[in-house]
Amino acid sequence: MTSRFFSNNVGRFSLIFACVAFLASCDRLLTPGQTTDIAELRSGAYTLDTDHAALLFKINHLGFSTFVGRFTDFDATLDFDPENIENSSMEVIVEMASINVNIPEFEEELRGDNWLDVEAFPQAVYRTTSFVESIDENTFIFAGDLTFHGVTKPVNLEITFHGGGRNFLTRSYTLGFSAEASFLRSDFGVDRFTSFGVGDEITLEIHVEFMDAS
Repeated sequence: MTSRFFSNNVGRFSLIFACVAFLASCDRLLTPGQTTDIAELRSGAYTLDTDHAALLFKINHLGFSTFVGRFTDFDATLDFDPENIENSSMEVIVEMASINVNIPEFEEELRGDNWLDVEAFPQAVYRTTSFVESIDENTFIFAGDLTFHGVTKPVNLEITFHGGGRNFLTRSYTLGFSAEASFLRSDFGVDRFTSFGVGDEITLEIHVEFMDAS
């Protein structure tokens, strides 16, 4: 009985290890040459993979919770220089009518002139202007200009690169990163209900993949 039990478990462990090894080899096949070392990433112009891109915003709601929404229609371009990261630049264009908070009636209200006024200001644009500092080997802060609701103000963007390599689905060399920025909506003339507990500070989260444009 003991011998059979030992033999059966050895077989199970062997199967598990074989599966793990197979999955690891599959990962190497699916993402050949993938690296998190910025110095090894490919330089050049990149376009947004819109199927793998998310732009979220967060705002305090009456002190009870963080209200989270997103914009579903936006585009971005990246000029990437891994050897001199300070020479890299990015532009993001957001279609403001694409706001999505999972409440259709409220979305229509937010599009109106009491809030975003998307007819008068259909797009928001963010462009990096200069390099600020390195946080660590994969995280950097860039200065930039945000044009929102007809007002342009400086806003810093913290960017963390997650790696790059050839994407077997798109067959394109791909870079992935996340980014975060914060600003006061009242600075851009959108100050409704700030005195009633609806947060003034907006936090943006960006999660994207860029494809080599060449």
